[in-house]
Amino acid sequence: MPVWRWWAPPWARVLGSALAFGGLRWALRRLPLPAHVRLDATRTWRWRNLLVSFAHSVVAGLWAVVGIWRIPEGIFADLVHTSTPSGRLLMCVSAGYFIHDSLDIIVCHQSRASWEYLVHHAMAVSGLFSAIYLDRFVAAALVSLFVEVSNIFLTLRMMMRLGRLPFRALYEVNKYVNLGVYFLFRLFPQAYLTWYFARFVELRGQGLFLMVNLVLLDGMILVYFSRLLRTDFCPSARKDGPESERKFLND
Repeated sequence: MPVWRWWAPPWARVLGSALAFGGLRWALRRLPLPAHVRLDATRTWRWRNLLVSFAHSVVAGLWAVVGIWRIPEGIFADLVHTSTPSGRLLMCVSAGYFIHDSLDIIVCHQSRASWEYLVHHAMAVSGLFSAIYLDRFVAAALVSLFVEVSNIFLTLRMMMRLGRLPFRALYEVNKYVNLGVYFLFRLFPQAYLTWYFARFVELRGQGLFLMVNLVLLDGMILVYFSRLLRTDFCPSARKDGPESERKFLND
């Protein structure tokens, strides 16, 4: 049995992560809410959900980048067999977060509004579990978690919009930083992974399963990118008012 499994099996790590994020969400109930947020129960739920998402993005994004940096043998040369105990632990932490977030959406009756998140989380958890238990494609999973660096700035953007926070200058700076980071940590890693799988991975078994996940995620990422551009850089195409606010909450 590998050393990394001696002190805790993967399922226990995933469960512990899910419970930890649940505890964080409970602790965040003590924090004050922006005036616009506390006027509505859905906005209140969304605000706390975003805070937990922000915490996961900071931890997972930086962890993934450092994990890649510390692999000496050249991770991009072999995304299938390169693996580290730290990388497998990050897979468990992120799987636990996605499970917690899915349960949060379902229990708080946000499934219809957030069905895209549930689909994304299901694909993410299944992909992470396959990497954890088969000990293959761990390096590829680390590269895929570069997206969490982009999510740091994306979540800040969403929170400023949701809370109608009076930080217009910060929002303007963040939207350009967010665009650049989106290319660097979301679009480029995803494109590289898709190319690598199509070029080097045998499309059968786990390889085929992960390739299907990648292609579906490619489509979702491009849709989200078009929404980001339309909202932040094409204001004439954006509809304001109650309907647009509900759509923002749903997205």
